[in-house]
Amino acid sequence: MKLEHVGLAVADLEAAIAHYKDVWDLDVSHREVVPDQGVEEVMLPLGDSHLQLLGATGPDTIVARFIRRRGEGLHHLAYEVDDLVATLAILRERGVTLIDDSPRAGGRGHLVAFVHPKGNHGLLVELIQRPRKA
Repeated sequence: MKLEHVGLAVADLEAAIAHYKDVWDLDVSHREVVPDQGVEEVMLPLGDSHLQLLGATGPDTIVARFIRRRGEGLHHLAYEVDDLVATLAILRERGVTLIDDSPRAGGRGHLVAFVHPKGNHGLLVELIQRPRKA
């Protein structure tokens, strides 16, 4: 397992992109709307990992509600795993509260599933499995 990205909820995606470019010299490597999650994600390479900027695609999306409740900032950490189905089974056996019982499609062709922050000391965790190579 490794840290794949740090997800940041931002109110103004364009302003956040400009900030991370101007202040930290980070360039966008990927940009995508993920309709079923109600987000537009922007990936900024940072060493062996990424910063993921999350902009809401509407006022009633998860990210929009998050920003209204908590403000901009850390939304989640994403861990890359080799076998998402097996990882979910192990976590379930260990009594971890899951948001997703099975993998679903995420950005960049990845499979994703989320671990609920209630049983994880307040931290939302996204589990990611990269697409299998043909």
